[in-house]
Amino acid sequence: MTALDVATGGGHVADRLRAAGCDVTTCDLEPAMQPDVVCPADDMPFADRQFDTVVCRIAAHHFPDVAGAVREMARVCRERLVIEDTLYHSDAHEEAEQLRDPSHVRSHSAAEWESLVEGAGLRQERRQVLAKRHDVDAWLARAGCTGAAAERVRELISDAVEAGVYTDHKLVLRARRAAA
Repeated sequence: MTALDVATGGGHVADRLRAAGCDVTTCDLEPAMQPDVVCPADDMPFADRQFDTVVCRIAAHHFPDVAGAVREMARVCRERLVIEDTLYHSDAHEEAEQLRDPSHVRSHSAAEWESLVEGAGLRQERRQVLAKRHDVDAWLARAGCTGAAAERVRELISDAVEAGVYTDHKLVLRARRAAA
């Protein structure tokens, strides 16, 4: 099985796919991530239907053109697309995400994700929502968010924090190419 890991970051998904026996290609906009191919998610230099599976984990909320990225991922996948990303919760949480990490563009709702994949010619096959817990201090520190910005983030996400643990939700969406 061939797989493309889009916005590979640290390569964790690629490593798991390789361990499962997949022939994996990685791409990322950031050369520092050491991907096989440096490119944006919305303009990938791969052939149509080049990969059996295309995956993108916890990165799409950083894409300036998420619809373009989904269209590109659909274009290069032969069989399935798997996306995991942070679900939209509220405007306050979006403000907090942008304060914590200025590269955050926007989280999307489950309905928006379904529309995006269907608009790219794929059919949603499965969808699952997972709760992800973060120690607030460690979560802020990982992004280098300190001082007044960190305090503002704490205020904005206070509805989802209990005993120093912030819970957000991730959508895992699996889609297949629609029948021709």
